[in-house]
Amino acid sequence: MLKIYCNEDRFMVMQVKDALESAGIPCFIKNEFASGAIGELSPFDAWPEVWLSDEEWQKRAEKIIADLMPRKNQNPSWNCAHCNERNEGTFELCWQCGKESPFF
Repeated sequence: MLKIYCNEDRFMVMQVKDALESAGIPCFIKNEFASGAIGELSPFDAWPEVWLSDEEWQKRAEKIIADLMPRKNQNPSWNCAHCNERNEGTFELCWQCGKESPFF
């Protein structure tokens, strides 16, 4: 399993999930109703996430997601070369291990 997308906006998460499913890519949402736990969890940990059931779909899913998103201010998300953690494109360092992004 692989987290492919997250956003604080549930509408955007549902839009991504619907687009992936329409393309035949198996996926599911985690944290769909976790916003009620904010306070117990940090807000970022409660954001809804789209996960792929199988990592073989990653490249195709990333293309579909990129086509959905507005072009301005779009930075590609990236997997850390050191720990393979998925990071948002705006992160200069891996949030898991602190290694530098290949894009900065």
